Amino acid sequence: MEKGEASGSSSSSDDVWAKLVPLNSSYPDIELRLNEETICSDIKTPPCEKQVWCQITREKDHNSALMKNKCCSSILVDGAVVREDDTTPIRCGSEMVLGSVADGFLRYVFKVMPAKEISKKQLKITLDPEHAKCPICLNVWHDVVTAAPCLHNFCNGCFSEWLKRSQEKRSSVICPQCRSVVQFVGRNHFLHGIEEDILQSDSSLRRSDEELVLLDSCSSIKSPLVVSRGRNMCHKRARAQPAEDSGRDLSCPQCSTEYGGFQCNERTVHLQCQACAGMLPSRSNAPVPQHCLGCDRAFCGAYWHAMGAAGSDVYPVCNQETLKPIAAHSLTRLPFLAHEKNRHEQDITEKCIRQMGRPLQDVITEWIRKMSNREVDRTRLLLNHCETITSQTYVCRECYDKLVSFLLYWFRITLPKHCLPQEAQQREDCWYGYACRTQHHNEEHARKRNHVCRPSRGARTP
Repeated sequence: MEKGEASGSSSSSDDVWAKLVPLNSSYPDIELRLNEETICSDIKTPPCEKQVWCQITREKDHNSALMKNKCCSSILVDGAVVREDDTTPIRCGSEMVLGSVADGFLRYVFKVMPAKEISKKQLKITLDPEHAKCPICLNVWHDVVTAAPCLHNFCNGCFSEWLKRSQEKRSSVICPQCRSVVQFVGRNHFLHGIEEDILQSDSSLRRSDEELVLLDSCSSIKSPLVVSRGRNMCHKRARAQPAEDSGRDLSCPQCSTEYGGFQCNERTVHLQCQACAGMLPSRSNAPVPQHCLGCDRAFCGAYWHAMGAAGSDVYPVCNQETLKPIAAHSLTRLPFLAHEKNRHEQDITEKCIRQMGRPLQDVITEWIRKMSNREVDRTRLLLNHCETITSQTYVCRECYDKLVSFLLYWFRITLPKHCLPQEAQQREDCWYGYACRTQHHNEEHARKRNHVCRPSRGARTP
């Protein structure tokens, strides 16, 4: 098989900013050093000349890139077909393949390298806590949300109650501080960090646990809400024209047609789907969940499937596969995130499962059952509401991959050492275990030491 290579025209640095990592670890990585690289494909049928595969251009955010197909055949990116001269964005973890694996084409995973740490001068900012207080309860924000376009900030629970009462009284939601019409509202993660810093510096500003529990019980804003859409606002995509008799913008299929006994009115708050950017009504009594419990993002596929509504050019509707119960998901290979993206550890886990004569999904199902039975410590599970997650919890594919990666860690550390491949049995544990940072940039260290273990130096996490 011909080795892949990269070549470019202009370089801003000699550092490797990204790699194309073959899923078959016996082949070398393709390193990307230039801001614009031309990639030659790895194929089994040896041509006389190397075939140009694609062109990868680094984006300004340094965390993504644009891939342009430069060959006559189609390229698959995360399962989507990219035809000749077409361009598609790729991000860390995107899987690329030139053609059918059966025809000898390798699968590659696009991996963005961590940026080098740069010494920066510390900037000290002084903030008066009075400027970080909710205008409704007059306390420091709790789970702060921001209303737009006025950009005033409130506690999630406080504004959720205001939103509920406003909907019962009038068609427009008015900002409690400046009385302007609120069109969008969403959680503000940047200000949430400031909120925590203020409370840490002055504990007297903290509210009691009972108050916070009550406030959290009122919080209904999980993902950005479209509260009000002005008639003269510009839209990024085609929309249905407002009905002449109602004079209101039709944001989703249920704005114009009743489905499942429900139709939107002028007071209906809408969510924006994180997969297709389509809209759906925010309903507390929806027949299926509208949010992924692992990340609190909204997805429309499961809801519109339950309603029996089909998508169109005017109303995008994503596939119901974007949000479904954990037990309904399936995988045919290890997630890219498994074992902290250490492909040597991933290869060992795959070999262990093959030696056991069990399909990967069978192992995953077993550990999901153990998690549902509270047999697994969830301390390191990087999902929201992790203590409430069961096999019937609705999650998106990204959160499912995180869950499976977490469970595969427990699968590995509970395996007897003699069940590991011979070459893996002799390895010593890395002092820093799964938290080791060296494994991400030192291939030799990643291969020689076992990183599927608890840290014995530094962090004291389970």
